[in-house]
Amino acid sequence: MKKNLIIYLTFIGLIGLLTGCEEDQTKVVMLGNPVAPTLVTMPDLALTRTNGGQVLEFKGTPVDPGFNASATYFLEACAAGTDFADPVILYSGSQDLSIKITVSDLNGMLLRKFPADAVSQTDWRIRAVLTVDAGTGAPGTSTKPFVYSSAPKSASVTLYGLPRLDLVNSGMTQKIESALGDGKYFGFVKLDATKPFTLFDPDGNKTYGASGSALALNGTAIPVGATGWHKLTVDVKALTYKLEEYQIGLVGSAITGDDTGWNSPDKKMDYNSTNGTWSITINLFVGDIKFRLNDGWAWNLGYRPGGKNLEDLFHNGDNIAMTAGNYTITLTITVAEPNGSEAGKCTIKKN
Repeated sequence: MKKNLIIYLTFIGLIGLLTGCEEDQTKVVMLGNPVAPTLVTMPDLALTRTNGGQVLEFKGTPVDPGFNASATYFLEACAAGTDFADPVILYSGSQDLSIKITVSDLNGMLLRKFPADAVSQTDWRIRAVLTVDAGTGAPGTSTKPFVYSSAPKSASVTLYGLPRLDLVNSGMTQKIESALGDGKYFGFVKLDATKPFTLFDPDGNKTYGASGSALALNGTAIPVGATGWHKLTVDVKALTYKLEEYQIGLVGSAITGDDTGWNSPDKKMDYNSTNGTWSITINLFVGDIKFRLNDGWAWNLGYRPGGKNLEDLFHNGDNIAMTAGNYTITLTITVAEPNGSEAGKCTIKKN
């Protein structure tokens, strides 16, 4: 009888504890129609190189779901009338009332989508992503967050191109650019060993060439040692230049169907200066591939050891297995240093 009494009293105590906890909880009630964020004011978007250091401010209001909530905000721009089908994300973070971006940073990001030295019609918005809970898979969790967007605002945007040097007589239209406008230029260029070239500054109406191993105003054509992609660095103030072979290639047994595919020369990829990627369309056999620089193993990328993630390619990584077919392979180099720390990511699309 005593044992039964103890069990009964324990049960009564647990009920009281649970009831007390329920009374102490604060219930979170979400509005039936949460108030979306708004994009209140926008700066003048006629951007100029001389104002590159100026800070622009976009002002907005937060999302209001009916309770204090933490949200991630995105400032986005798209071509007018495209309903943000392919937007440029200019900011992401917790700030919604005052988003600040320098003219040079904004110009650089918008150049990914819109042309330089031209007026583009654009739409802008603030998008809020709200996560209420996590781990359950229910609406409002990390896998199904609530998303609210401001009404779009339209604006005319004028972007400026970076100071550039055009390659003359290289066999194709190409240029190198000065990111800081300080007389130092850089770019990847595709050259022909039979076509020496000069450099033309369209802003200053000046032509540069070679004087021995140095750069010179109105110098002779710059010689090219090998056909293919090169890294070209120029300093018009110090009158120096450096031309280095830089050819990203595909190597591996999937190229030939046997182990001879691991021998050079590699299948060379082409550079896209607009998005900074290297790509190739190629027929492959069953086998493996990796990426290399200049037909050598000092710089090479494969799967990070122990992983199979194409978003995480690593120095001396594991081989990437392929099935037979025609593929378009695109590589983005995220760390370029040739000292064993190179890294990147790629997409592999079967055509």
